[in-house]
Amino acid sequence: MAQGDGDQPERPLRRDAERNRQRILRGAAEVFTTRGLQASLDDVARQAGVGVGTVYRRFPDKEALVEALFEERIQAVVLLAERALQEPDPWTGVVRLLEGGVTTLAGDRGMRETLMYATYGRDRVDQARSRLLPVVMQVVERAQRDGSLRADFRPTDIPLIFLMLTTAAEYAGPARPEIWRRYLTLILDGLRPAREAATPLPVAALSPEEVVASMRSASHQQH
Repeated sequence: MAQGDGDQPERPLRRDAERNRQRILRGAAEVFTTRGLQASLDDVARQAGVGVGTVYRRFPDKEALVEALFEERIQAVVLLAERALQEPDPWTGVVRLLEGGVTTLAGDRGMRETLMYATYGRDRVDQARSRLLPVVMQVVERAQRDGSLRADFRPTDIPLIFLMLTTAAEYAGPARPEIWRRYLTLILDGLRPAREAATPLPVAALSPEEVVASMRSASHQQH
């Protein structure tokens, strides 16, 4: 009985610690998604509603926080690539990989920077990233063997396509957040060795007014 009484004070502390950890992760997700990884741990603490000391007790530096936050999300991209590889039609697998990847990255600035720039989260996140490349290579090579993907395309072209399309999504977000689908369709047509006709574009081009609005929004984000 005495031993049980002695254990009781520790349990609320453990529960409080876990609650704080989850608050910090939620706050970090919100801050990094909208502002990217340049946000500080002070910013995360304010968003989470905890003291910055609490953040440092749970995560000694930004590296540890990014690793905890994004490892699972990058694993989700790996699963997306694996599902693309399982598509019966190799070309459909390429389309699913590109479309799913941009859908995932376009709305999450921190995730995009973690996957594309490898600035933070270099251990477990690197392990997840290293799982991704072999699957992407298989998706590409299978479509090339099938003749549905041009032979000079390389798996390393995919991160650059992601970067271009997610940048377009961020740039035009205030006016037309789905604009990247227009440019994905243009890119996909360019990846086919041959086609009978151009694929209809799913999203209209930005109007001159929307271009101006996007330019002004991008300018504000840089200051």
